[in-house]
Amino acid sequence: MTALPATLPTGTWAVDASHTEASFTVRHAGISKVRGTVAVTSGTLTVGEDLESSSVVVTLDPSTVSTGDATRDGHLQSGDFFDVGTHGEWTFTSTAVRPAGSDYVIVGDLTVHGVTRQVELETVFNGSAVDPFGNTRIGFEASLTISRKDFGLTWNAALEAGGVLVGDKVKIDLDVSAIKQA
Repeated sequence: MTALPATLPTGTWAVDASHTEASFTVRHAGISKVRGTVAVTSGTLTVGEDLESSSVVVTLDPSTVSTGDATRDGHLQSGDFFDVGTHGEWTFTSTAVRPAGSDYVIVGDLTVHGVTRQVELETVFNGSAVDPFGNTRIGFEASLTISRKDFGLTWNAALEAGGVLVGDKVKIDLDVSAIKQA
């Protein structure tokens, strides 16, 4: 049994979607990066008395992908990429939480485009606070890098000078705010 630090309050916490962001970065044409966001629509964090009884369940909506370019966003939502008409929801469900120095690694099943793979999120607890409305909040940052191909996202275009238009590695960063539930 791995004890939690006293600074990490136990309980059930609802992800505050309006103060939570999932962002991504992927190489474009091998020379620059495209950045975007996908909305986190719901989530529950359970902080148990120990790491073994702690868990995370989160849902994201790929139809909300935003890269700052409506044409690219439409292409990402199409069958070439996310196929939101068929795969309208992404999920993450933790299977383990373990310490990593003063931080954590959350291991779990990420489902994107109908494909589930085990991933590890490097996670930092940012603290807790009571907001002006009396809500007790906790905050976390987490990151991971995935292969698009591992999730069946294989669309690409060859470049005249060699290489491909869209890189395989996608860096995902999460900034999460959650409110304590009664």
